[in-house]
Amino acid sequence: MEEFIRAGDLVFLWAPPKGDSFIIKATPGGRQDSRLGQLLHDDIIGKPFGSWAYTNMGKPFCLLRPNIQEYSRRVRRMTQILYPKDTGFILISLNIGPGALVVECGTGSGGFTSVLAHFVGDAGRVVSYEKKEEYSLLARRNCEKWGVAHRVDFKIRDITEGFDERGADALFLDVPNPWDYLGRVKEALAPGNRLGVLVPTVNQVEKTLDGLKDHFFFDVQVSEILLRYYKTNSRRIRPEDTMIGHTGYLVFASNVLGPPDLDPDGGDDPD
Repeated sequence: MEEFIRAGDLVFLWAPPKGDSFIIKATPGGRQDSRLGQLLHDDIIGKPFGSWAYTNMGKPFCLLRPNIQEYSRRVRRMTQILYPKDTGFILISLNIGPGALVVECGTGSGGFTSVLAHFVGDAGRVVSYEKKEEYSLLARRNCEKWGVAHRVDFKIRDITEGFDERGADALFLDVPNPWDYLGRVKEALAPGNRLGVLVPTVNQVEKTLDGLKDHFFFDVQVSEILLRYYKTNSRRIRPEDTMIGHTGYLVFASNVLGPPDLDPDGGDDPD
């Protein structure tokens, strides 16, 4: 069904031929400046999504609905953010969906917090811990802009004090030393559910794996995701000149109630 852009709506502006793009909040009297000229918000408001608007230089912009992929990578930031190539894999690996209770530590700028809140829906809840108040406040604003802040509890606290939650459906750590908090994770994450960790270096992966073994997490997986886009000219299809390479290592593990009861004669190591 055709829907028309109203004041306050987020709009994804996309321009051929090179794909110049912006996400704006349609505001009476507002404008978007770019190398393609000036686009007035008043020329956008009232138009249907999927239509075109033109700058003062006559350059076209298509008026599209923004998606969470585009939004999460464009949030105002004070910190590094998780890339969409990683966030999608995290969501399915942790089985995050409508109604889930998700605990996140390392709110940062709130890009991934927005993604989590988008997918848990109004029946779910995201609890996001961050020890720096300025980061948490920015994350709240970014979630508000996407319209999901009401699904998030922002807690400004160091998790050395532990988590308030119990029986969480999923837990994600984006901190420099996740191995120091695995005991606290055991308290908050429901048995049988999964923990996700993001770390940027192999040394951190090694320490995380040792910690997971010590705290009886099993079904451990380590992965790295590389993303390469292709040019879309049908006469010369080939990879883009640049790609999104290493952004971090992802570690996933299941929370288990202690080690297995091995054969007294010496069963296999459950690693």
